[in-house]
Amino acid sequence: MQDAGGSWWAGRTRWIVAGVVALVVAVGAVALASGGGDDGGGDGADTVVGTAVAPAQTGRGARTTGGDGDDPQPGLPEPGRGRDGDDETGDGPALPVRKGAASGVEVGIGEHGTAMFDDPRFRALGIRRARLVVAYDATKVRFEREIVDSWLAGAQRAGVEPFITFGHSRVRPQRLPSVAEFRARFREFHRRWPQVRVFAAWNEANHASQPTSGAPERAADFFDVVRAECSGCTVVAGDLLDQAGMERYLATYRRSLDSTPAVWGLHNYADTNRFRRTGVQTLLRAVEGPIWLTETGGLYSFGRSFPPSARRQARALAYTFRIARSSPRIERVYLYNWTGAPRGARFDAGLISASGTPRPAYRTLKTALGR
Repeated sequence: MQDAGGSWWAGRTRWIVAGVVALVVAVGAVALASGGGDDGGGDGADTVVGTAVAPAQTGRGARTTGGDGDDPQPGLPEPGRGRDGDDETGDGPALPVRKGAASGVEVGIGEHGTAMFDDPRFRALGIRRARLVVAYDATKVRFEREIVDSWLAGAQRAGVEPFITFGHSRVRPQRLPSVAEFRARFREFHRRWPQVRVFAAWNEANHASQPTSGAPERAADFFDVVRAECSGCTVVAGDLLDQAGMERYLATYRRSLDSTPAVWGLHNYADTNRFRRTGVQTLLRAVEGPIWLTETGGLYSFGRSFPPSARRQARALAYTFRIARSSPRIERVYLYNWTGAPRGARFDAGLISASGTPRPAYRTLKTALGR
């Protein structure tokens, strides 16, 4: 389906969108090949094109699977031992999920493309929330402005509430902005797109791909800026990745905040795809108040540790809702993502395959939503 803006947009910015997606799609999921320990038969050296980095650079090797009594369900293949082979559609049953399993949890989808908003299959789910990661300096870069314009137009057409999370510049990815620079860029963003009322100040601030990884105090400053500049907005704190060292980073981050956050965010790919609750339990113990799982879901494939398996992806998605229901403090879940990657890509979490076929995870989601 054609993106907003018609053939002009598609022809003029196809290369831009492809590059942006390559930069951001695998930042969170890289933890799975390393942060949970290489217990899935992987080679322990998965490196993702774009912002993700090799495990040796992340310091995630200390994490081990399990330890909280949340072992994989009986009969489920361990990561790296997917018995389905390279199955695109995963014919046959996925993990049984109770109809309406997502009841009581608000569900959104993280997606960088715009075709999702016009897809009848998306609209059939009744989802009214979506998330986009945007470079903090988007207002200064023409292709970034065009992407945000198009994405927000699509969200408006679909009646979807936009949730914007800022991250590193895609022009100068290693640059850590000053507080004054971040404030200036946020003010520009808010003036240009005042319809956005839900924000997270920085995406996966504790991940090595981000210039904030060694500066939790600065990440906290960015949260304070957004909260002060956007009266009445919902501003998600943290938005951290469940990797080794998260507790230490979070402790410094919390001490540096000027105010108490109304909601905290977590990316818990390792939890959902290794069938445990370690990351969620860590955050529940460390902070007070509501928690949103702002980027989560089941992987179709990721490097050698997670070979292609549509059935395993559906199981992980079903388990996502078990995690969400494990605490009344978990109020929202943003699944990543809608559109799958081409065959052979190192990272793929799409509910819909690159060829346009719904995967079992889509059917699992539809059932969980009571549709």
